Amino acid sequence: MDPGSPLRGVRDDVGAGGAFSAMTFPDIVPELKSRLPDLRGRLIANQSLAELTWFRVGGPAQVLFMPEDEADLAHLLANLPPEFPVTVIGLGSNLIVRDGGVEGVVIRLGRGFSEITVEAGHRLRAGAAVPDVRLARAAQEAGLAGLAFYRGIPGAIGGALRMNGGAYGRETRDALVEARGVDRAGSIRSYTNPEMGFSYRHCAVPEDVVFTSALFQGTPGDAGEIAAEMDRITESREATQPVKSRTGGSTFKNPPGQKAWQLIDAAGCRGLTVGGAQVSELHCNFLINLGGATAADIETLGETVRARVQETSGVTLEWEIKRIGLAKGA
Repeated sequence: MDPGSPLRGVRDDVGAGGAFSAMTFPDIVPELKSRLPDLRGRLIANQSLAELTWFRVGGPAQVLFMPEDEADLAHLLANLPPEFPVTVIGLGSNLIVRDGGVEGVVIRLGRGFSEITVEAGHRLRAGAAVPDVRLARAAQEAGLAGLAFYRGIPGAIGGALRMNGGAYGRETRDALVEARGVDRAGSIRSYTNPEMGFSYRHCAVPEDVVFTSALFQGTPGDAGEIAAEMDRITESREATQPVKSRTGGSTFKNPPGQKAWQLIDAAGCRGLTVGGAQVSELHCNFLINLGGATAADIETLGETVRARVQETSGVTLEWEIKRIGLAKGA
């Protein structure tokens, strides 16, 4: 970022004695509003992100922006200086926000991106802010099979697109027709399924594209049978995952031909704690905030698990949970 820019995000977290104090950034909202007077969405300075994540940890966003609609989002991205950092978050189910917070603009899609419509050809169109479980429900109510697996993914459509979210034998690439988004220059982009470049927990669309909606393909099905399938998924999750704890989704990707949880268990990490963070006793590919954890506790615990698995099995686990922001005091 240009050090002379009036938008430069210099942290203001050193007290009179030189010690770390309040985790806040300079308030640049007035500057943004003066540069972008036609912006319609909400701009909030130093918004806590801990309350927006399932782990309930982490520092603030320098600016949280909640666009009214796709045009409002495009307006921001087209007019924001290109050197200014932009980060996108969804429901916060697969996210660790570090304790020092996130510089720049953090974008969180809301009501303007939460529509679901049934279209001809047994298809559903959903905004990127739609929770995955709501997509599954809408498909069931419309008698469309093939989308019930979204009941088992704890996130929103935007994250499922970005990570090729999947569960119970199916992935997003098995159901997606096309996705739509806005790039860093503010241009609207569309991507067919092949253009998404899907692979395991990954898509090849540039990281600076903010997904706004997606079109999914279903097949005719019996609403009662689909509901029963969703109930089985719910029961399985509740029996095998710590869904009622402060946790995220699966912490690590499964290595080819192996299960991450089995490697973690074999390394003796089930129940392991660092500070207020713990490896779940129920499913050891989940980390838990026991109540007083910091983001650093959770990330350090994850790195400890990775080191022990590497030592015992020679396998290097890859993070599936996304980690963003600055460490405390950085």
